[in-house]
Amino acid sequence: MPAPAARILVVDDEPDLRTLYELTLLRDGHRVSTAGTLQEARELLAAHRFDVLITDMRLPDGLGMALLHELHQQQRQERSIVITAYGSAENAVEALRYGAFDYLTKPVDLKQFRRIVASATQGLPPPKAPPPAQDEATAATSPPATASSAACAALARLVGASSAMQQLRQRIQKVAPSMAPVLITGESGTGKELVARALHACSHRSTGPWVAVNCGAIPEHLLEAEFFGARKGAFTGATADREGFFQAANGGTLFLDELGELPLAMQAKLLRAIQERSVRALGATQEEGVNVRIISATHRNLASDVQAGRFRQDLFYRLNVIDVHLPALRERREDLPLLCARLLAAMAEESGLPAQTASPALLEHLQTLPLPGNVRELENLLHRYLALGDEGLASPAAKATQTPPPGLPALPTAQPEPPAPPPADLPHDLQAWLDGQERRILIAALQAHGFNRTAAAASLGLNLRQMRYRIERLNISIAPEIQLHDDTPQP
Repeated sequence: MPAPAARILVVDDEPDLRTLYELTLLRDGHRVSTAGTLQEARELLAAHRFDVLITDMRLPDGLGMALLHELHQQQRQERSIVITAYGSAENAVEALRYGAFDYLTKPVDLKQFRRIVASATQGLPPPKAPPPAQDEATAATSPPATASSAACAALARLVGASSAMQQLRQRIQKVAPSMAPVLITGESGTGKELVARALHACSHRSTGPWVAVNCGAIPEHLLEAEFFGARKGAFTGATADREGFFQAANGGTLFLDELGELPLAMQAKLLRAIQERSVRALGATQEEGVNVRIISATHRNLASDVQAGRFRQDLFYRLNVIDVHLPALRERREDLPLLCARLLAAMAEESGLPAQTASPALLEHLQTLPLPGNVRELENLLHRYLALGDEGLASPAAKATQTPPPGLPALPTAQPEPPAPPPADLPHDLQAWLDGQERRILIAALQAHGFNRTAAAASLGLNLRQMRYRIERLNISIAPEIQLHDDTPQP
């Protein structure tokens, strides 16, 4: 679908490049104005409203970044595209952090240039005059733009009236229109995918594809084919061309859940795809351009993983342009009544049971729980409440997380952290120590379930693909005859 005609301001001090950009945009039906300096750009912006601003980073009388600051301060609606020098990743990331819609690197590829402009001109509001200057007090009370019904529905799924949740919804609405990558952090079970879906629904890409990927559930040897696609005959079993996640998400949003689980080799390939905005399928000779917005999520501390060498610093820098942190449920206990009401209504509708409300005993009981599993743990508790009523609050099942089955090591309970051990007791190789602990737990779970990998995975809150990945990574040998216990076919 061709991009709608838009009013575009191009700012570049090189006449040849300025003319090239102008002719390219005119051929696509846009109305174009040009400027060679910051001063000329400011005069045009003061006199006219534009839909898109395209500016070089370095200009004779200053940096193009200054225009972004001024547009933001004036609450202008122009979507900004910044052109940076090749290899200036820091400038590109800084531009995105300061509200740029997207960026281009020199030398500019005209196909990519047209794709980004087309993306920026999608879903433009109807023309209107530039907003009058406002002081800070007036700006603070200005109502936000009306969200679409899809965006409203996505935001409504983020239940809670606490100040933390109100700030979260406001941040989503603020950062959604940009192309800047977003890193969602928070404990397991806090609803990171719901936030990612809300970011997609509130963006101009809401009508485009949404592709969600659990990075920890894909075997390492399949990662490249899954992400970038494969051509027929590229490897044994490739009987037809297959598109990858990037191709499937073209024009929309690619959500990378559990980002920290990606191995280092795949991190390097992912970084190149993000930087070049193109991918090459396995078995292909040519790269193909892709236009996706990356939203990622993790419960891990990636900054610590970077220091430990488990995560690439350059990839972390690229994906952590905008950080959205989700509060733990124990940090917003005032939302529990509203959350319980919403979850109980959904469960009753799904099961066909009469609607049920949370009893005072249930709400009082929930206030005493540490809820380390957050909303996911709350859902499990409410399922038991629906089945058993208040009797289920003190049932043995409620203590399952504290009493492990025979053969399994006791899992840590949510208690205040003990004092740090003296330095002599600290492991010399933290990753090796952690791998050893994980290996011990996995072997114990397999033994406890007769080496049935599906059952062992379920007992640890994993799916079978995650279990296989960890068995392979930790080199846990399983005899061929034990494969018969696996009730799920091999991929």
